Amino acid sequence: MDQADRIKYLRIALLLVGLIFIIGIYPLTIIWPSGWSWHAGQSDYLQMILGIYATLGVFLLVASRNPLAHLSLIWFTVWSSVVHGGIMAVQSVANPEHMGHLWGDVLALFVVAAVLAVLTPRGAAAKAA
Repeated sequence: MDQADRIKYLRIALLLVGLIFIIGIYPLTIIWPSGWSWHAGQSDYLQMILGIYATLGVFLLVASRNPLAHLSLIWFTVWSSVVHGGIMAVQSVANPEHMGHLWGDVLALFVVAAVLAVLTPRGAAAKAA
């Protein structure tokens, strides 16, 4: 895949992830709570995390217009998703009542991190673009 295609797909990925973060996570907590909601009902924690991800989603939409101008935000999204997913994976294994999260939000965070990491240019490729 050449650099122009990679940037094109990165823009699409940022747009989709941003929209999912803004409008997609909340419905998943209702449809599949055992895979997306760590506490029953509308907890304070859920409202906080939805606010954080919606805010990140807005910034990812902005970054989708010109990804190379927002590389630090993209890499923050990659690494924070890996860390967040890793912590939740350990908590899911340690607490059997949360095993559904391994197939829900944990897997989703790792997929987001992998897609953005693969598509985001680094080093000389980022400077050349």
